[in-house]
Amino acid sequence: MRAPSQPLQIWLPTLAAFGAGHPLHAVLARADRLDDGASGYLDGLAACFPGAGVPLPAGALTREHLAGDVGQARWLAADPAWVQPDMNGVRLLACGQMQLDAAEAQALAASLQPLFEEAGMSLVPTAPDHWHVRLPDDLALPPLAAPAQAMGEDLAQHLPQGPQGKRWRVLLNDIQVTLHQHPVNAQRRARGLSPVNSLWLWGGGVLPAVPAGPWRGVVSDDLLLAALAGRAGVPHRPRTPDNVAAAGAGWLIDLQDLPATDIASHWWPTLQTVFARQPVRLHAANAPQWQWRPWHRWRFWRKRAA
Repeated sequence: MRAPSQPLQIWLPTLAAFGAGHPLHAVLARADRLDDGASGYLDGLAACFPGAGVPLPAGALTREHLAGDVGQARWLAADPAWVQPDMNGVRLLACGQMQLDAAEAQALAASLQPLFEEAGMSLVPTAPDHWHVRLPDDLALPPLAAPAQAMGEDLAQHLPQGPQGKRWRVLLNDIQVTLHQHPVNAQRRARGLSPVNSLWLWGGGVLPAVPAGPWRGVVSDDLLLAALAGRAGVPHRPRTPDNVAAAGAGWLIDLQDLPATDIASHWWPTLQTVFARQPVRLHAANAPQWQWRPWHRWRFWRKRAA
């Protein structure tokens, strides 16, 4: 087994998400402040698995993780999404977490496959909420924003630009027109679910070699992080209280996508046992880092984080 080269690391949401009364603040107040780490989801992944590529080829990585058939082909992630117009544009409100079942995914994808075939591409619903596009080798790709970069923002700020991006903007418009009145979406609205009225295209590229780095294991429910761990030969465990409590030196625990209130109400008792047992590096999504050691609990005079 790989020897750990660093303490247990816990990824947290951005620090601004934690209200004044959150128990995390008492831990941070007594921990040692470190230099900032990577800022944001994608930069954090790239820092944890250097050599995987920048930008990360999320399409090839997640397709290989789910289907194991990537080979040398180029792949693009095409996650089912919900966009909604407002007074200031059209916003991305959800992506890759649409609670589709297999029949819905197949029906929606079937309506879109002719659009991709006409463009020389192949659309494949790999899993209900995670679809992929197989790309021809000679197709030029413009920069494509990851959903984490665009969530909640006006789509116009994140669409591919310039002459190279025009065909992708046209394709996205055709996708949205096709999905707008799809019977599956009418059924979803009747059940109180958000419609799947767009795809988010991102993460194009070929499957990279990924060095394992310092990790002995990863605890996370994030698909791309699980795919990176799998490619690096690093054990991956789903995020459960038992798996969080069992993680030790050299492991990464990903809590970054959780609401701060959920961390306080559901996860805090488990985290307290972790803090009492071993050193922990805490990394907030907006870059600040702290080093916690069990004896830091005696620093009772410290009232707020540096």
